[in-house]
Amino acid sequence: MNLVDFITDKNAITFILLFSRISGFFAFMPFFSHSSISVNIKTALALYLTIFFFPIAKLSAIDINTSTILLLVISELFIGFLAGLILNLAFNALSLAGGQISMIMGFSMATVFDPLSRSNAPLISNALTLIGFLIFLSFNGHHLILILLSHTIDSITLGNFYPSANIYNYLIHGVETMFKMGLILAFPFIALSLLSDIIFGMLMKTMPQFNLLVVGFPIKIFLSILVLGAVLSSMMLLFKEDFIKYYEILKHIF
Repeated sequence: MNLVDFITDKNAITFILLFSRISGFFAFMPFFSHSSISVNIKTALALYLTIFFFPIAKLSAIDINTSTILLLVISELFIGFLAGLILNLAFNALSLAGGQISMIMGFSMATVFDPLSRSNAPLISNALTLIGFLIFLSFNGHHLILILLSHTIDSITLGNFYPSANIYNYLIHGVETMFKMGLILAFPFIALSLLSDIIFGMLMKTMPQFNLLVVGFPIKIFLSILVLGAVLSSMMLLFKEDFIKYYEILKHIF
């Protein structure tokens, strides 16, 4: 087939909308949206995948005009935004738990730059997020994202995605689950803090010379580090299950 004959209005719009959907995935999804990945690499990969998925992409019947195409491009970008928002809830649960743990250990003022959220985060929160990121790569979460992208192309016709009430219900449930998971992950440290505060209070009643600031905080930090080493593998297992659950929710939405 002649290349000029292949460049029709329908094929051009299909390519633009497909490129917009894939670009939305790379802009908001975990791993692909990481700041350490160059924009040039993301754009080149999005272009390659657009060419790769173009033969199976289907375009809905639309009116060809500038305003309609602009709205459809925004709709395709919104798919990636919505999927990335839901999948990042698993990482946000880790960050929330890390913030609670940092406050218990007295590290809440010690903040470092988090490359995932591109903002300053507590030390333990940033460490848990980076470890969760490594776990994400270990069970091929980035491959799952590409599979999800392929699923959306197969199940949602280009230019035919409109947010429904069911999507917002899933999103509200996901945010609720995020706070619950953050509390569950931080619960051993909250219990340790409560128990240690009770013990320190009893010691101060029996021994008024006991200096809580000099002795109490180092002991609490030491115990928290021991508990973190003991429960870290379980926390990462819960994170993996939580991410898979959000992934399955997305498959039901799309």
